Amino acid sequence: MSFTDLGLTDKNAANDTTGGCCGGGACMCGHGETESSTASATVVDGALATTFGVTGMTCEHCVKAVTEELSALGTVTNVSVELKPNEESQITVTSDEPLETASVRAAVEDAGYTLA
Repeated sequence: MSFTDLGLTDKNAANDTTGGCCGGGACMCGHGETESSTASATVVDGALATTFGVTGMTCEHCVKAVTEELSALGTVTNVSVELKPNEESQITVTSDEPLETASVRAAVEDAGYTLA
């Protein structure tokens, strides 16, 4: 099953036009031009489980804030967080339908963190 078969719209969030590793726009150094582990999705018992990397999380308060924001997205049924303080934490979002990466990014940013 491919990335687009799962309905995901942004397989390479690191290469967007709002930042990138070179700042201020799309990455000019080639960073992120191949599919990365930024988001991976699987279908389990009819539900779509998508895992995202999130940076900036350090404690259970961070987990709660991200969980609340992501849970508020329409079709989300569960949010699971593997907290890795001062590293890239892994957030698995289970939903009935595919999620727009932009919506996930906005929810994570509203909580005060960054989608990797």
